[in-house]
Amino acid sequence: MKKILITGGAGYIGSHTAVELVNAGFEPIVLDDLSNSDSKVLNRLEEIVGKKIPFYQGDCNDLAVLDQIGKDHQLSGVIHFAAFKAVGESTQFPLDYYRNNIGSLVVLLEFMQKRGIKDLVFSSSCTVYGQPDQLPVTEDTPRKDAESPYGNTKKVCEDILVDFVKSKPDIRVISLRYFNPIGAHPSGKIGELPIGTPNNLVPFVTQTAAGIREKLTVFGNDYDTSDGSCVRDFIHVMDLADAHVKALSFLSKQNTDYYEVFNVGTGNGNTVLEVIETFQKVNGIKLNYQIGPRRPGDVVKIWADTQKINQVLGWYPKFSLEDSLRDSWNWQKNL
Repeated sequence: MKKILITGGAGYIGSHTAVELVNAGFEPIVLDDLSNSDSKVLNRLEEIVGKKIPFYQGDCNDLAVLDQIGKDHQLSGVIHFAAFKAVGESTQFPLDYYRNNIGSLVVLLEFMQKRGIKDLVFSSSCTVYGQPDQLPVTEDTPRKDAESPYGNTKKVCEDILVDFVKSKPDIRVISLRYFNPIGAHPSGKIGELPIGTPNNLVPFVTQTAAGIREKLTVFGNDYDTSDGSCVRDFIHVMDLADAHVKALSFLSKQNTDYYEVFNVGTGNGNTVLEVIETFQKVNGIKLNYQIGPRRPGDVVKIWADTQKINQVLGWYPKFSLEDSLRDSWNWQKNL
């Protein structure tokens, strides 16, 4: 059974990917500093997969922690999620974001090189496209100046990976450019658990529905879209987790150095107001929401062209927007 290190593995996407790795016959090893996640997730993972998942609490910037994991386990690959991820916060504390997000990747690559680990799946983002000139965006769509330091760290990390693969004849890397992950595990045992005020739409929706938030604000309804609200490509987190497993399996079959990027989205764009209406419909709940002013830095509309990942990795999304919003509400209720 191949052992795979998941950095940030107690987080939202990492925890769901751990489940999918077990389902696919891998053994995940989780590293997380629990700065943006909860240790209870580990017990819930055990309930879902029926066994304990090895866990190390530590910082991905700490080579000593990585070395300990490398001594304890013969690793076949790494999936790197660990990063600061709040766009707004990154504009306030840019140095923290550059130090953590870029520094941790460099330390991780040094560790992989030292241990002879060849395969890496990197968590990138559609933020590298900025506000695109053409839609949907393909992997060849030019990357634009990032709207935030967070987005810029993803661009810089992609560039580091390109250079690293060029310098090493046997390193194999895939960068997955996510669109907007939503939803939760169908069991309702794990899901998105934001610390403090949510930065993403759907946790704000579910917390408003649960009465934790008084109301939801839609930032702008005068954009050039079907109903005036921003458009995003919302993908179920279990589909995203599946994409990581398929990427890892694909890398292991490559005979030489390899670097490629793939969009991971549904290929469809939905407006913020469509998400709210769909949530109300599938869950039978009326949401208290208001229209507010535009939010600075928001991309108006973006969604993915997914032909490349469909054809090369054989990956296709299985869950609908309705499934995602039903699972998100089920998770919120279980909390």
